[in-house]
Amino acid sequence: MTGSALYRRAVVLGLTIAVGAFAIDMYIPGFAAIARQLHTDAGTVQLSMTSFFVALALGQVIYGPVSDTFGRKRPTYVGLVIFIIASVGAAFAPSIQLLILSRFFQGLGAAATAVIPMAVVRDEYTGPDAARLLSLAMLALSVSPILAPVMGGLVVQYLSWRVNFLFLILIAALVIVMVWRMLPETLPPERRVSGRLLSILGTYVRLLRQRIFILPVLIAGCAQSLLFAFISGSPFVFVTLHHLAPTLYGALFAVHAMVLIGFSQFNAPMMRRFGARSLMGFATAASALAGLLLAVLVFSGMSLLWPFIALTITLFLCLAFIMGPAFLTAMEPFGATAGAAAALAVGMEFTMSSITTALMSVISDGTARPMVGCIAAVACCGFAIWCAFMKLVPAPARLS
Repeated sequence: MTGSALYRRAVVLGLTIAVGAFAIDMYIPGFAAIARQLHTDAGTVQLSMTSFFVALALGQVIYGPVSDTFGRKRPTYVGLVIFIIASVGAAFAPSIQLLILSRFFQGLGAAATAVIPMAVVRDEYTGPDAARLLSLAMLALSVSPILAPVMGGLVVQYLSWRVNFLFLILIAALVIVMVWRMLPETLPPERRVSGRLLSILGTYVRLLRQRIFILPVLIAGCAQSLLFAFISGSPFVFVTLHHLAPTLYGALFAVHAMVLIGFSQFNAPMMRRFGARSLMGFATAASALAGLLLAVLVFSGMSLLWPFIALTITLFLCLAFIMGPAFLTAMEPFGATAGAAAALAVGMEFTMSSITTALMSVISDGTARPMVGCIAAVACCGFAIWCAFMKLVPAPARLS
């Protein structure tokens, strides 16, 4: 593939993945407004995020194998149509219960955009070349976490949180057109696999028995749980506790996103120089230290905002060197069943994220402690799993 074709492919994949990211990032500045207008509390509003993550996890086990059987494009269209219908429901939800339900179906539709682009990457590339395309796609994706929270904050402050969901409809419709016009089918019929239930279940069982697959997925899942613990809990911490305006919160969130996306662009050269294992090890250790320090400061009564922000930005920097390398390490040996592998990997990651955000909602106590406690816990778990990976999978994993 030529350089220009690679960049076009990265743009399409990045914006496709961004559908789910926009669905998260645009509405989080409106958490406080949602709680007021729908007469509920912050913990219940967080359940609308949890329901989205649960559906994302469930959707992976559907779309991945389906895309291995029917190709990558048709399941993508189905997911985007479901997403659009659910976005209409969310925009006009009269109660928090219906918003939570609409967000569930929104996540079910967005699941297609989360897993299928990963399988597309694996259809054509492996190793550092896959990391390059994935990093370029993440660069295209960066328009979402950088602009979406800022846009969402402006919409909440000057219009209504409901308008954010109308923007999501337009974004999904645009992506449908881009996939139709710019993304060729990357899985030809001769490479497709059986869609029978027993065959699908057998593939999942074989994947779950592979340490080279399951351990990196768990590392990526801990990293993603940290990310979504921040996404779910930070609106309450920054807007409610520290009284930041939604627009300022959106800008602060965009800074975190720029750190994550920007440093992700160094994954390919860093993997070539140090190997995926060493890169993950350094990043998981640093994230565990930063998470523990944040928890110690908050639990000891720290009220200053700048150390909090400095440590969360450090955590996002670490995530940049964990999520991509861990996912690619897990996917590397499984080219023949890339869709199922991506489905199971992303599904497990979102399941872990769902459990983390649900736990935060349950233990919500009106402080920042639940969020930072969960962040520290999953960061330490990620480092512990990396140590287990190094011990249990001794074969060299350097990608070159």
